[in-house]
Amino acid sequence: MRSTKVVVSKKDVENYSGDLLVCLILADEDNFIQGVDFIQPMLEIFNKKEEFTGKKGEFVLLYPPFNNKAVKLKCKRLLLVGLGKTHDMDSDQLRELLRGSGGLIAQQCKKSHAEDVCVDLHKINGIKQPFAAEYLTEGILLGDYDFSKYKKDTDDKKAYPGLKKLLFSSPTQLSPIRRSVKRAVNCADSTSVARDMANEPGNGWTPTHFARYAKQIAKANKLKCKVINKAEMIRLGLGGVVAVNQGSSEPPKFIILEYKPEKKADTILLVGKGLTFDSGGISLKPPAGMMDMKYDMCGGAAVISSMETIAKERPETGVVAIIPSTDNLSGSNALKPGDVITHYGGITSEIENTDAEGRLILADALTYGIEKYRPTCVIDLATLTGAVIIALGHHYTGILGNNDHLIKRLTEAGSACGEPLWRLPLGEEYTKQIKSEVADIKNTGGKAAGTITAAAYLQKFVGDVPWAHLDIAGTAWDFTEKTYIPKGPSGTGTRTLIEFVRRWKNGQMKG
Repeated sequence: MRSTKVVVSKKDVENYSGDLLVCLILADEDNFIQGVDFIQPMLEIFNKKEEFTGKKGEFVLLYPPFNNKAVKLKCKRLLLVGLGKTHDMDSDQLRELLRGSGGLIAQQCKKSHAEDVCVDLHKINGIKQPFAAEYLTEGILLGDYDFSKYKKDTDDKKAYPGLKKLLFSSPTQLSPIRRSVKRAVNCADSTSVARDMANEPGNGWTPTHFARYAKQIAKANKLKCKVINKAEMIRLGLGGVVAVNQGSSEPPKFIILEYKPEKKADTILLVGKGLTFDSGGISLKPPAGMMDMKYDMCGGAAVISSMETIAKERPETGVVAIIPSTDNLSGSNALKPGDVITHYGGITSEIENTDAEGRLILADALTYGIEKYRPTCVIDLATLTGAVIIALGHHYTGILGNNDHLIKRLTEAGSACGEPLWRLPLGEEYTKQIKSEVADIKNTGGKAAGTITAAAYLQKFVGDVPWAHLDIAGTAWDFTEKTYIPKGPSGTGTRTLIEFVRRWKNGQMKG
């Protein structure tokens, strides 16, 4: 993962001599563009020629000499980035505008191999400087993301090493800006970690790697970590995880990370599907596209990576993360259609399709986590069903649950992060579809309402605890095209969880 030094300073931009100076440009109600005073004469020329109108996503890259009598700029390049008309935008729209603008800045850095960038925050009408700095930072760092671990550079042209230094220049509010920037760096770093995990091949990221990383961040951030191995799983009765792992030579891991605040507080339980490769098992997937099933652990990646930021920021709310992790292969001892398994807690399940494995490992984690930690609420994330892509495409994460307040809070957090959620229904009519003739339930409910019946399966294991399920199969990779979202894994869910925890107020589920 790239590491960028982010600095906030009073340094005048006219003395900045680095690779790229960025100025943000607004369009007023009369479509005239406005920016910081020293470039206004330059903008007047654009206003006359109407070649650059300051619209959202529009930009101009200029090279010296800049023909600016007001200020003698020393920078190597000047980038003017349009924000458009911002006066009628709400806070979530402004956040996404700034993230997108940050991603655009990162793209231009990559094209021009700019490693040292300064963003001028002197004047952005209607947008507070700490707010602007936070979401620009997020967009720039996420847009700068690259995964080239397994590439050998054979091009004669020197590879771009990424952004090394990001400077924000502001005459005031340095301390608030620094705090906002730190939040953004934490969020972007966690998201990049989740992307890295998902980008790793199936032989490069296994349950053992998940467990090793959990221990690493626990040690670095004073978290409690417990890893349950296969023998212990069998003893405890974690039948779903053990069953899915039957066809694999790679042992499963049941990973628990716990952050506990000093004072008594609510506890949020996060559960992430850590399926490190999914062949479908005996119910084998088609070969075309199977290689993408290395991404089937994106829920687990979002949960474990968000815990690193949560641990750094030390909220007043307790958070427990559980990642049940295995792969799903078709070895000689593999789970078979028609088998009956017993989950943790005693519920039996008839296996109709071994490719509906995610719900099996999540069910154990939900039951175990609720029994052991008595959480105030539970959230699980999983690349669970292809059906959610049919329903919502790659633009919204499907959310289902048993508590309106919890779902509202999660939806608000997702909106603030540019990771929108769309609620799907749950009810007895869907639960009937997973009724089995030989066991308590079966693991599929047919083609109809596949996302909902998968959630109905999980609902059997949460009881009355406020619970929400996020199906990220459509957004974990091939997410809506954005300047700060790369092709492949998006890291979706990571920032939503962090934002949700940041906004949590102890005792709010009682209200």
